[in-house]
Amino acid sequence: MADKRDYYEVLGIDKGANEDQIKKAYRKMAKQYHPDINKDNPQAEEKFKEVNEAYEILSDPQKKQAYDQFGHAGVDPNAGFGGGGAGGFGGFDMGDIFESFFGGSGFGGFGGGTRRNGPRKGGDIHQSIELTFTEAAFGVTKEIVILRVEDCESCQGTGAKSGTSPETCPNCKGSGQVKTTQRTPLGNFVSTSPCSACRGEGKIIKDPCTVCNGQGKVKRRRTISVKIPAGIDNGQTVSMRGEGDMGYKGGPSGDLLITVRIKRHDLFTRDGYNVHCEVPITFVQATLGCDIEVPTIDGKIRYHIPEGTQTDTVFRLKNKGIPSLRGGARGDQLVKVVVEIPKNLSQKQKELLMEFDKETGGSYKRSKTFFEKLKDFLDIDK
Repeated sequence: MADKRDYYEVLGIDKGANEDQIKKAYRKMAKQYHPDINKDNPQAEEKFKEVNEAYEILSDPQKKQAYDQFGHAGVDPNAGFGGGGAGGFGGFDMGDIFESFFGGSGFGGFGGGTRRNGPRKGGDIHQSIELTFTEAAFGVTKEIVILRVEDCESCQGTGAKSGTSPETCPNCKGSGQVKTTQRTPLGNFVSTSPCSACRGEGKIIKDPCTVCNGQGKVKRRRTISVKIPAGIDNGQTVSMRGEGDMGYKGGPSGDLLITVRIKRHDLFTRDGYNVHCEVPITFVQATLGCDIEVPTIDGKIRYHIPEGTQTDTVFRLKNKGIPSLRGGARGDQLVKVVVEIPKNLSQKQKELLMEFDKETGGSYKRSKTFFEKLKDFLDIDK
């Protein structure tokens, strides 16, 4: 008994711990050292057994009382104290306990997790495609080349050389799993693990296919036609069901996921389903008004700029934007006009502008209002 650790120390609790604290500590430690999630840690199984033993004693009021009074000897059936040990618990499957801990799946042998030799879905294939601004706006059909996992044609996906077949594994009888029973103080501990003889497949290939090296799958280059819907935006993904890697053991194929990248446009930028565009106009055009050519994603149109238009004024062209992915309405095009100020004027041009400024001095309403407010401001400060 001298080599056994104190049960309270094993669970990381104080001697005065109540039933709920003992149960909570046990659940935490059992999860931490469970063999199915510590396959690379050979010490985990021993710690797991130690945790189970500690809980079996401390969760029973009578055994806990005997342990608190006499230590390990108080619960050793061979020591004459009548502690009972594991004798009253033999024969149950620990799967019932761990089903409540782990939700009934994901831990082989406790919740019946997915068996490797059962049907499995194929992997998804992720691909990207680059589109022009107008291709994304109006939709387009593109062809892309992918590498896809498919059944080997030589062996029809069996992995066995043509004319032969995989044989049922004699070790696991085709189940792909083997059960191991270990006796613990809490009873018989039953664990399930992949069969080492067939590596969980349930079949053994004695004469493997030379084309796929017994894998039953090969990668093939395929050209896929992809229909890109009108209105798709940068970074969005088109999903093609069943065009991914082929499934295993009759499982469904994965999906082909195509992420869209849109090239920059020289004239247009996008905001949702609206298109933005800047058009430069001259000082005279802005002052007198004019008809200008405005580019849209549908082509050029004529648009009238009214007299006295200020720089950065935005005009809205209804239904000249991006079509909605859901169909129906389109966004708008927002045209911002920018008044361009001429540079490098000749002396004559400067004189003409100065004469023009004198003649139009009362026409600048914003400037007039500003200077009137400035005068009032200065008068107030006096």
